[in-house]
Amino acid sequence: MKLSFLAVSLILAAGVLSAPAQTAAPQAAAASPASAPKTWFVRLIPPRATFLNDMTPRESALVDEHFAYWKSEFAKGTLLFGGPVLDPKGVFGVLVIEAATEEEARRIASSDPSVKGGVNRIEVAPMRVAFLKAAY
Repeated sequence: MKLSFLAVSLILAAGVLSAPAQTAAPQAAAASPASAPKTWFVRLIPPRATFLNDMTPRESALVDEHFAYWKSEFAKGTLLFGGPVLDPKGVFGVLVIEAATEEEARRIASSDPSVKGGVNRIEVAPMRVAFLKAAY
């Protein structure tokens, strides 16, 4: 019994002694440039709060192209998820994409036909996705 208590004590001590090294490694990795965020939040900002309800035929056609573009990016694995936010104060789009750099993320988002066509504007920010449910 004394041997078991000693063995358990040694195992616990080993865990406690190694704990600082385990917690230090992720912090160091988080600070390193190699582990910079590679997931990006893209907000698509329409030209007006009422956009969803009063698109012109040209805007509607660009939105159709916008949907096809992001569907293709989703199929390639670049787009993790996205869709419209139906805020009563004004609809806007949310996309979360993977890209190596912010420049690449901006290039991908700016290639959206609705952005190229001058309908939507974009905002891009680094994001770490903490929770992601499997695709439906």
